[in-house]
Amino acid sequence: MPDKGAPTPPAGLEETDWRFMAAAIRLSRRHLGRTVTNPSVATLIVRDGHVVGRAVTAVGGRPHAETQALEEAGALALGATAYVTLEPCAHHGRTPPCAEALVTAGVKRVVGAASDPDPRVSGKGYAILRDAGIEVVEGVLADEAADLMKGYLIRSLKRRPEVILKLALSADGKIGVEGEGQVPITADTARRQVHMMRAEADAILVGIGTALADDPALTCRLPGLEARSPARIVLDRRLRLPLGSKLVQSAREVPLLLTAASDAEPARRAALADAGAEFFAVETVDGHIALPELMDDLAARGISSLIVEGGAYTAEAFLAEGLVDRLCLFVGPGEIGPRGIASPVGPDHIPQGFTKLREARFGDDGYFEYARAD
Repeated sequence: MPDKGAPTPPAGLEETDWRFMAAAIRLSRRHLGRTVTNPSVATLIVRDGHVVGRAVTAVGGRPHAETQALEEAGALALGATAYVTLEPCAHHGRTPPCAEALVTAGVKRVVGAASDPDPRVSGKGYAILRDAGIEVVEGVLADEAADLMKGYLIRSLKRRPEVILKLALSADGKIGVEGEGQVPITADTARRQVHMMRAEADAILVGIGTALADDPALTCRLPGLEARSPARIVLDRRLRLPLGSKLVQSAREVPLLLTAASDAEPARRAALADAGAEFFAVETVDGHIALPELMDDLAARGISSLIVEGGAYTAEAFLAEGLVDRLCLFVGPGEIGPRGIASPVGPDHIPQGFTKLREARFGDDGYFEYARAD
């Protein structure tokens, strides 16, 4: 039984299933942002109360977690229970589906968390297992598992990335000072949390105004996680990003994608391309980039999770288009005052349709996270 004061499973859920699935979900975070078009899924193979095999979807998306965990378990998988954070795949490629691999290995029970909306999988993976006489328990900690793979789920259902709007706000609801570039609002602990978010995302986006004013690098600078920096995207239809900016100077080390309208100056495009930048051809409406179409293109490129960090104008544009799926607000203790730029959102004015997921403190800074209900 759990220790006094420890978290307890919801009513009707076996404590053992809850405990091992919670461990699998924690493991699934390991490769967030590194599995391309596939989700970061975890599998635990458990026999007689002991984990005998564990794995997470490999970097690049292959091999899947189930086959790796079964390989580690070997003969001990026979008669064991498999805990999977997403329904095992059921479609054939060059390798057999994971559901069949579980059958072949002789597991007697499979406990699943989130459902897969992919029509090649949805319900079919579990059907293969049940047809083979394997006991299947679905939906254990499904919401928690789905929350971590929201990018994959949204991309599967809506054909666009999950959009995570991240803002740092002062205590009086300001995100900066006009004409002064980047203004420190939160302290080191909160900023490290932001870098962790970057390490788990596929891409990060800012508007050209923020890129010009702040000259950001938009990389992950946590020790040991530098290689997990996301692709950087700048909304820059006229290609104004300076060649000497940190973004351009690092374009050969970390992907830099610029949105370029058809009337962008060819010489600028050539110079930025020579520096290592890539381009998205974008449509414009009334002089503004068509964001829904851009999101379609990002999804087609394999981007499932997108952090939007740049400026009030860009934040308002994504909110106005109904494209924001998650709000991540870091609130510092200090005030900026009347010269500050007002944030379009804050803990006291959250757009309709969002519900609070979690709240935390990082030193003196507050953190508030909200998700769209649909």
